[in-house]
Amino acid sequence: MAKNWVVLPILLLLLFTQCHEGSTQIHPTDLAALRQIKNSLTDIPSAAPFFSTWDFSSSDPCSSFAGLTCSDSRVTILTLGTGLSDSPGLSGSLSPAISRLSHLTQLILFASIVTGPIPPDLASLRRLRVISLTNNHLTGPIPPELLRLPDLHTLDLSRNRLSGAVPAPIPEAPHLKILVLAGNRLSGEFPGVLPSDLIHLDLSGNLLSGKLPATLPLALRYLSAASNRLWGPLSGSLDPLSDLAYVDLSMNQFSGPVPGSLLRPGVATLLLQRNNLSGGIPASPPWPAVEGSTVDLSHNFLSGEVGAALAGVETLFLNNNRLSGGVATEYVESVVVGTMKTLYLQHNYLTGFPLEEGSSLPDAAAVCVSYNCMVAPPLGLAACPVSAGDQLSRPAYQCAGFHNSLD
Repeated sequence: MAKNWVVLPILLLLLFTQCHEGSTQIHPTDLAALRQIKNSLTDIPSAAPFFSTWDFSSSDPCSSFAGLTCSDSRVTILTLGTGLSDSPGLSGSLSPAISRLSHLTQLILFASIVTGPIPPDLASLRRLRVISLTNNHLTGPIPPELLRLPDLHTLDLSRNRLSGAVPAPIPEAPHLKILVLAGNRLSGEFPGVLPSDLIHLDLSGNLLSGKLPATLPLALRYLSAASNRLWGPLSGSLDPLSDLAYVDLSMNQFSGPVPGSLLRPGVATLLLQRNNLSGGIPASPPWPAVEGSTVDLSHNFLSGEVGAALAGVETLFLNNNRLSGGVATEYVESVVVGTMKTLYLQHNYLTGFPLEEGSSLPDAAAVCVSYNCMVAPPLGLAACPVSAGDQLSRPAYQCAGFHNSLD
């Protein structure tokens, strides 16, 4: 289901628990590094301070310090912060001394207000597989050296204040599967070449421009580049990606048709709203019912009739387009049986909705057909969002002018 893809990076991180292996004395080099790391960070006052267990008089930090996992006296996992909802986290900066933890495989910093740059020295940690520094105030560029780490699997730097371009050496990350850089201030063009094994890519909420590259990793299952400045057609780049399950390219400036390859049950979430897409909804057999599925094509320039292709979608937004004609009966049938729970068709030029006189839809259904070219819309405004306005039908002159323009 689509929501599982949304939390994929979080679920992966939860697999790396903060357990402690063995009770041997910590290596002196690691102990010295931990002292410097603690000196660069401070607990924000809370009921659950993270560093309360970091007592350097302890005989064995590996078994007593929160956030440490050790193996053979060396620190292998460093998790900074409690990650608890009632803990405001840490302040300060990331110490370059982290790079002295030479056996480190995972570096995790929970939500805090840690500032300053990402230390480029981290690239010396050749065993690193996971770097997660999310929800902080980190600034500066992403050190390109990180993308050269030979075993890097997950890089999540989302929701910081990072700037500059997405590092060019991305193809050199042979094992990178999850790359999350969302919610920063990254600029420049969408990366032209990406690791071939990448399955999860999130570049949303940045300032990226340009087109999608001609070739994207065939293994991609999750793709988000929403809220950027991307443009150009979608056809071509996305057609070969048969494993895609989640696509969010909303709030950009993409144009041209909706790729027919994306209108299939395997793509359980398809968010293309608020672009400049045109043409009709691709014709295809109706989807089978897909629980939790969402398709949002609203606020584009789509035209033509509403065929039956998307009748199995649970949540469907086609509002604020230039759709005309009647709506396929399969949509009403899908709403009646409870397969489709939300259907927004408002602010189009539709002339008919096939709900038989005297019939009603389930109370839980949200169906809005207001502000179309129906003389007597079969539904009121009760299920419509506030943004739909309070007019049931378009003025007649708009409908006549629109249909005359099609002749």
